[in-house]
Amino acid sequence: MDRTTKSVSGDFLRKPPASVEAEQAVLSAIITNNKALEKVSEFLRPEHFVEVMHQKIYEACLRLIEKGHLADIITLKNYLENNGTLDMAGGVEYLSQLASSSVPYVNAYDYGRLVYECAVKRNLIEIGTDIVNNAFGGSNGDDVPAVDQIENAESQLYNLATVGDVENGPASLEMTLRDSMQTIEEAYRADGSISGISTGINTLDKQIGGLHPSDLLIIAGRPGMGKTAFALNVAFNVANEVLNHRGPEKLQGPVLFFSLEMSADQLASRILSFSAEVNGNKIRNGSINEDEFNRLVEHQRALKDLPLFIDDTPDITVPAIRTRARRIKRQYGGLSLIVIDYVQLLNSPGGRKSDNRVQEISEITRGLKILAKELDVPVIALSQLSRLVEQRDDKRPQLADLRESGSIEQDADCVMFVYRESYYHNKKRPVDADVTSQEYIAWQKRAEQIEHMAEILIAKQRHGPTGDVKVAFVGEYFKFDNFYDGKTEG
Repeated sequence: MDRTTKSVSGDFLRKPPASVEAEQAVLSAIITNNKALEKVSEFLRPEHFVEVMHQKIYEACLRLIEKGHLADIITLKNYLENNGTLDMAGGVEYLSQLASSSVPYVNAYDYGRLVYECAVKRNLIEIGTDIVNNAFGGSNGDDVPAVDQIENAESQLYNLATVGDVENGPASLEMTLRDSMQTIEEAYRADGSISGISTGINTLDKQIGGLHPSDLLIIAGRPGMGKTAFALNVAFNVANEVLNHRGPEKLQGPVLFFSLEMSADQLASRILSFSAEVNGNKIRNGSINEDEFNRLVEHQRALKDLPLFIDDTPDITVPAIRTRARRIKRQYGGLSLIVIDYVQLLNSPGGRKSDNRVQEISEITRGLKILAKELDVPVIALSQLSRLVEQRDDKRPQLADLRESGSIEQDADCVMFVYRESYYHNKKRPVDADVTSQEYIAWQKRAEQIEHMAEILIAKQRHGPTGDVKVAFVGEYFKFDNFYDGKTEG
């Protein structure tokens, strides 16, 4: 059987990596002692064998042993014969030849790894060949854009590096129960407080159990509500949890913040503002005093190791986010949170534009949910609300207010609204009323009560109850914090 392929340069022919001898040794070990299958079955599959006859024999061994039967020459012959594949497997003579080799079962793992490594390298060659062919096929006018080709290639290479092939197969109930029990155990050891990673807001953590792997959380609000500030505070708090080695083992990696509206410098200034508690407006216009400047310098030094990355690339797509998130996860050995600010500014894959913006947003949010599951990390995506909120007497947002909603609500595991009554109350200030009038006094009293109060309205939660959570908001610092009798807990 000739498996030679032409090299990229075209100068000579090369054979794809394969070891027929290793394949024979693995099968010989299994046939001689069925316990050898336990050493290779977790990573070695029939398609990893280069020879079709070996694929058929290995598959027959798997099926027989899984059913509790012996896999020897007689049972294999009957199984293959009944399936009409005995000739494809080399016949009885070849089975006898394998059995007579008597390879010790203790060596099965080493031979199995060699078979697997060769299979991965063949897959790598196939991916590389596809990359070259796709790049050369760019003259017909309707080819895939180069950026999309790069992202697709990186996706295939990432999958090959992490799982050995391009698909994740179904997981057994035993495996999923084990993973679930690990999460439950982590919550139990934390005295039942939260099972995910902390947002830094105690009341919110109690309501949603922290942030969990594979969840898509939508944070929505009208302009001026502070949704970017809230998301940035949560990202900062999660990064602090990771820095201090708190939270579940699954979520021990950097936080990745994609900002499509504000620059990285602007977000960094906000982080310094709420961490050092220096007025953000004074930072922007340079009117800080010496003490405030020294505090900023001190916090800038203290935060240098915080595992928080900010990407302010405009018009980014979900595939590009996936690619960059994978790089960070691979480079740092994990990822704890992805934040995207905000959904409506994301570009469609390949830069495609559609007259149906609702459909585009639906594809984007569906892609974000797939991203959360694929990388097993919580994804927070910010979203705008429609102007219908402003036309109602009651300004508290509802699910129906999600702008260009489409499947935003459907795909999300949790939908939260950032709401500040003070934003609307300040617009009701009695302009012509005397400051000593009952009308003005009543307005002033309420303004003082809600000045540093905000609410996180949990309108949907797939894994728990909905409800409203009070939080503290200090506007001059862009800071969200725990709420206690109208003040921050600190």
